[in-house]
Amino acid sequence: MNINNITAVYFVGAGGIGMSALIRYFLSKGKKVAGYDKTPSGLTGQLNSEGAAIHYEDNVDLIPDDFTDPAKTLVVYTPAVPESHTELSYFRANGFEVMKRARVLGEITNCNRGLCVAGTHGKTTTSSMVAHLLKQSHVDCNAFLGGILKNYDSNLMLSDRSDLTVIEADEFDRSFHWLTPYMAVITAADPDHLDIYGTPEAYRESFEHFTSLIRPDGCLIMKQGVQVTPRLQADVRLYTYRGAIEDCESVQKPDFYAENVRIGNGEIFFDFVGPDVRIAEIQLGVPVKVNIENGVAAIALAWLNGVTAEEIKRGMASFAGPRRRFDFHLKRENIVLIDDYAHHPEELKASILSVKELYAGRKVTGVFQPHLYTRTRDFAADFAASLSLLDELILLDIYPAREEPIPGVSSQIIYDAVTIPNKRLIRKEELLEVVAAEVDQLEVVLMVGAGNIELLVDPVKQILEKKG
Repeated sequence: MNINNITAVYFVGAGGIGMSALIRYFLSKGKKVAGYDKTPSGLTGQLNSEGAAIHYEDNVDLIPDDFTDPAKTLVVYTPAVPESHTELSYFRANGFEVMKRARVLGEITNCNRGLCVAGTHGKTTTSSMVAHLLKQSHVDCNAFLGGILKNYDSNLMLSDRSDLTVIEADEFDRSFHWLTPYMAVITAADPDHLDIYGTPEAYRESFEHFTSLIRPDGCLIMKQGVQVTPRLQADVRLYTYRGAIEDCESVQKPDFYAENVRIGNGEIFFDFVGPDVRIAEIQLGVPVKVNIENGVAAIALAWLNGVTAEEIKRGMASFAGPRRRFDFHLKRENIVLIDDYAHHPEELKASILSVKELYAGRKVTGVFQPHLYTRTRDFAADFAASLSLLDELILLDIYPAREEPIPGVSSQIIYDAVTIPNKRLIRKEELLEVVAAEVDQLEVVLMVGAGNIELLVDPVKQILEKKG
């Protein structure tokens, strides 16, 4: 099917963040858009207001008439939707073109110069930084992002004068293998999604295959120390990067790094250093330490694509970040509330350490909701080690997402291995009561997880705002 010739696009699993960018793309092209999602959300409500017709019951009778012609309708689905889904089965049985989200993204972007950011963690923030740096510069870009960028209130950017397209390259279900990067970044390859890959080796191999897809005229920018052996085509350049050079254990300096880092009073400044370039006094718009590393990768990619030093400084200072990535909801002298999407042990560790450094000497209370039974089973000890860096832990039940329960796997196995004494395990429904009872003892609250914990952020904020 030629995507340009279709008149209608139907999305099964329309509420996912990656799906929503495609929905907005097809709406911008004048296509009719409809779809199904399991539950309504703020995002699906916004998509409906933008012109998509999304419903929340798996019922073939609810598919609008405009989406029943196989010759004119493309069906897009996410791997998170079960194969037994009634609507998906209907489309397959009746001769519709049915494509995974990742394949459609690859089809749309394969004629552009794709700037693809991959990694177990850091990819949403880094790709968002790249998009913002390019968009506010003379270079410009398109972008398909995995988070709603607060500067633009969207995860989609379009340009009529640039063929550069920033893409968050998702490794889940090997989705990023549909892409053809012009330039790529790999932020990390710590094993994840073992329910899909089976072994850490298979997970890392998928990143190695991803590197083989980079165009011969392009480059790979990879974090120093990542356990991936690139399989680059001839003439593809390889660069390495790190965050603060002072923290670099390697004898060999990376190609791009941060130097002269200053952290204090809720602000972070650093100098960016690369081959034949130094940009001094860069200020982080979202001042958490892990964003130094993300920022170096983003600046390197922007610099290689022609963004000037002054544009980089202006863009980094004005970057507001994607929602749910170190999202400050309260920032007072007596109370701070931060919401973060971290759902892998290494992400969690980076999040906690960044917050503790930013607010040294203050008590940090973490509220964590584990995501997926399989991830909890595979990384329980690692989660416990990361959570033990907190001063106080409030641990919630597992958010199952697409999974059925696994016998013997619950938040209890993480809780039992956490070594700090100030910890408790509660049901999600009990959180507001616990926060209200302890509001006077709370100083810095970090709410973390990839499930529906975000629905509790505003209610927790309302309670904390009453703190005297």
